[in-house]
Amino acid sequence: MSAGQGHHFLQIPGPSPVPDRVLRAIASPVIDHRGPEFGRLGREVLDGCQKVFKTAKPVIIYPSSGTGAWEAAIVNTLSPGDKVLMAETGHFSMMWQQMAARWGIAVDLIASDWRRGADPAAIEAKLAEDRAHQIKAVMVVHNETSTGVTSRIAEIRKAIDRAGHPALLLVDTISSLGSVDYRHDEWGVDVTVACSQKGLMLPPGLGFTAISDKARAAAKTNKMPRSYWDWEEMLKPNANGFFPYTPSTNLLYGLREAIAILLEEGLDAVFARHQRLAAATRAAVRAWGLEIFCLEPVEYSPVLTAVLMPDGHNADRFRDIVLENYNMSLGAGLSKVAGKLFRIGHLGECNELTLMGALSGVEMGLGLAGVPHKTGGVIAARDHLTKSSNETRAPELIPAE
Repeated sequence: MSAGQGHHFLQIPGPSPVPDRVLRAIASPVIDHRGPEFGRLGREVLDGCQKVFKTAKPVIIYPSSGTGAWEAAIVNTLSPGDKVLMAETGHFSMMWQQMAARWGIAVDLIASDWRRGADPAAIEAKLAEDRAHQIKAVMVVHNETSTGVTSRIAEIRKAIDRAGHPALLLVDTISSLGSVDYRHDEWGVDVTVACSQKGLMLPPGLGFTAISDKARAAAKTNKMPRSYWDWEEMLKPNANGFFPYTPSTNLLYGLREAIAILLEEGLDAVFARHQRLAAATRAAVRAWGLEIFCLEPVEYSPVLTAVLMPDGHNADRFRDIVLENYNMSLGAGLSKVAGKLFRIGHLGECNELTLMGALSGVEMGLGLAGVPHKTGGVIAARDHLTKSSNETRAPELIPAE
């Protein structure tokens, strides 16, 4: 077997592979984080983030994981004893809910089976019942990394508006930003949380919060203690490209390059590529005779595809066999779906040939692990990608009949 030889296929839904251009940028020499060169770097990445989040409002960058940005969203907008409405969509929505509870927030959880996204109608009904406006925020994970389900944020915004409710809208885009169309301003989101190691194609280490005027106003009156995460302390030096404490300079070099890569391809083209690769992956899963975990086609994730294992077969054993024999990492099932599904990441620096190699590894692994399936998944994905490529070719490149 060829384990350990050649290119390692990192097909988990984050951290995603880091492009060579970004790695080279990160390798730049450290500079004075109080000097003029850093000020220019800081303003460039802060302005670039606004383009990716699609906002004219501030985007705050922390030296942190996405978990840190979760906490920043909570402690800047809410007070102990406040009530929030949380949509349960998977493992990470539950982690965010648990964090809120630790801060003394009362969480009204809309439970689900994890196979669907947040239900706009259920959110609207809950808010309509809350005539005293005790609910201070609605918290939703845009793309649930544990399940491959993407919630419809624009529809949730409309649901909040139909209910006539003043609740803030807090959205986790940790695994979707830079891979799935997202519009912070247009969709009326108050706090958008993100991190560096998914669609932004960086190593872990940066957390982000994009904030609306309404969220910033809430941060000036809420009573939650905070220091490191305080937005106002960040925004003061950010105006000139600086930070109140030592920033992750080399990751900011990488962020500047990653933003350039996204904008060079064009955000719409980036999103279309992710949709194309996701659809090809689903074609392969169906051809294998396996089941996609997400039940609603309109909520299929462009970032990853979660695949249910047949009864009697353990997904983690299958993943181990794939790693040991084909040098490829697949995503594990988490918490209540542990061992029941595996996840194929197709985000960030991923193209058609990378995906075809990954799907070949999955199909060979299914056979080696003795998982009941049909062959032909790779061919189905290839046919889908070929058809998509022909449909998008410029007319002048298509030979005349």
